[in-house]
Amino acid sequence: MITFIVCIVLLVLGFVFYGGMVEKTFDPDDRKTPAIEINDGVDCVPMKTWKAFLVQLLNIAGTGPIFGALMGAVFGPAAFLWIVFGSILGGAVHDYMSGMISERNGGRSIAELSGIYLGNGTKYIMRVFSVVLLILCGTVFVTSPASLLSSLTPDALNTAFWTVVILIYYVLATLLPIDKIIGKLYPVFGIVLIIMAVGIIGGIGFSGEYSLPELQLANLNPKGLPIWPYMFVTIACGAISGFHATQSPMVAKCITTEKVGRKVFYGAMIAESVIALVWVAAGLSFYKTTGGLNDALGEFGQSGVVYNISTGLLGKVGGVLAVVGVVVCPITSGDTAFRSARLILSEWSGLDQKSMKNRLIITLPLLAAGGLLTQLDFNVLWRYFSWSNQTLAMIALWVASSYLIKNAKNKYYSLITALPASFMSAVSATYIIMADEGLKLGANIGYPCGIVFAVCCFAFYLYVLNKKNK
Repeated sequence: MITFIVCIVLLVLGFVFYGGMVEKTFDPDDRKTPAIEINDGVDCVPMKTWKAFLVQLLNIAGTGPIFGALMGAVFGPAAFLWIVFGSILGGAVHDYMSGMISERNGGRSIAELSGIYLGNGTKYIMRVFSVVLLILCGTVFVTSPASLLSSLTPDALNTAFWTVVILIYYVLATLLPIDKIIGKLYPVFGIVLIIMAVGIIGGIGFSGEYSLPELQLANLNPKGLPIWPYMFVTIACGAISGFHATQSPMVAKCITTEKVGRKVFYGAMIAESVIALVWVAAGLSFYKTTGGLNDALGEFGQSGVVYNISTGLLGKVGGVLAVVGVVVCPITSGDTAFRSARLILSEWSGLDQKSMKNRLIITLPLLAAGGLLTQLDFNVLWRYFSWSNQTLAMIALWVASSYLIKNAKNKYYSLITALPASFMSAVSATYIIMADEGLKLGANIGYPCGIVFAVCCFAFYLYVLNKKNK
């Protein structure tokens, strides 16, 4: 219990103090935001701060802080440290900078920002990379809630039925103005999400049967997988996630003043980290050991484990409420994943999105591709999504570093993004060298190569920094 409470306190303090420092580094002012200056009635729409916060939270809080946290929990309580410090120093900084830099560039996507700050070659790579990631993400966020919903309904309403229902909803959420469905439903979903998280942690704390795990630095993975880099890729959305760089620009089109950026972007990431902490604690407490949790994941899958924990802690009524909360998370990220893909493709193609016809031209092929990918194995999709996700986070942080070198009052403020960018460079390079879906080489090659890649990236950053100073 002490570890969990300390982690929550650290996240709150991180928002207040480190978040304040990040905000000061960016230096928000009173310029007009895209919601005010453009206000096209479709994507750039003024939104109240509390609503923008909930939209951002539900955009980013997909299955990542739940499924990813459960899979990361098999490494043991060391996962708590990555969630807390990864979020404060990396993930929340990443989300804030992605949103605010987009806001200062007319709400442009991370692909277009990459072109502005890292060069046109990067822009074209990022356009393809981002769209592929978003389709993978949207597909992951179709299959997981469909599976959960089928566990709550009669046999006739199976996974295939719910997959079609969710895809139809995604079409509407992708096409219609952001304030018509997303702006109206997300506040309600936010309440459900909060009740779910409180219910799960309350069920552990007051049951008397379970106890929250305390911090251990040892690697408790029953399969012997090393913490570095596997845990840092498995737990993405609860600590740092490149997917968020595709979502923050969407909300950047809706904030009415730059001065709410820390609450909306940095704050939503901190809130998501709390959700991830809850599910790491729930997985370790409910199954007692990492071996028990790992066996359950293998036998029941991620959706089954969520269902077992929810019903086991809260009974049938509370369990249904908790599972509905978990269903909300992926659905409210899946719809905005496809919406973000539409926006990136509209920037690429030049199709004006005020026209419903132009939105349909882009949306229908996107959803068709997502529907086809739902036939693939979830675990395979998740592994490729996880690596591409963290690689995008690395690139987004380097974009932010380039922005700060050019625009910050003190160019050395860019270290606030360059240091986590270097760390994520090492994570991404090491993982793709070692993982089964990568080069399948050993740690004796992966570790030094990852370090060398990160050092080279940081050295180039220092070269650019010194050149700009001169």
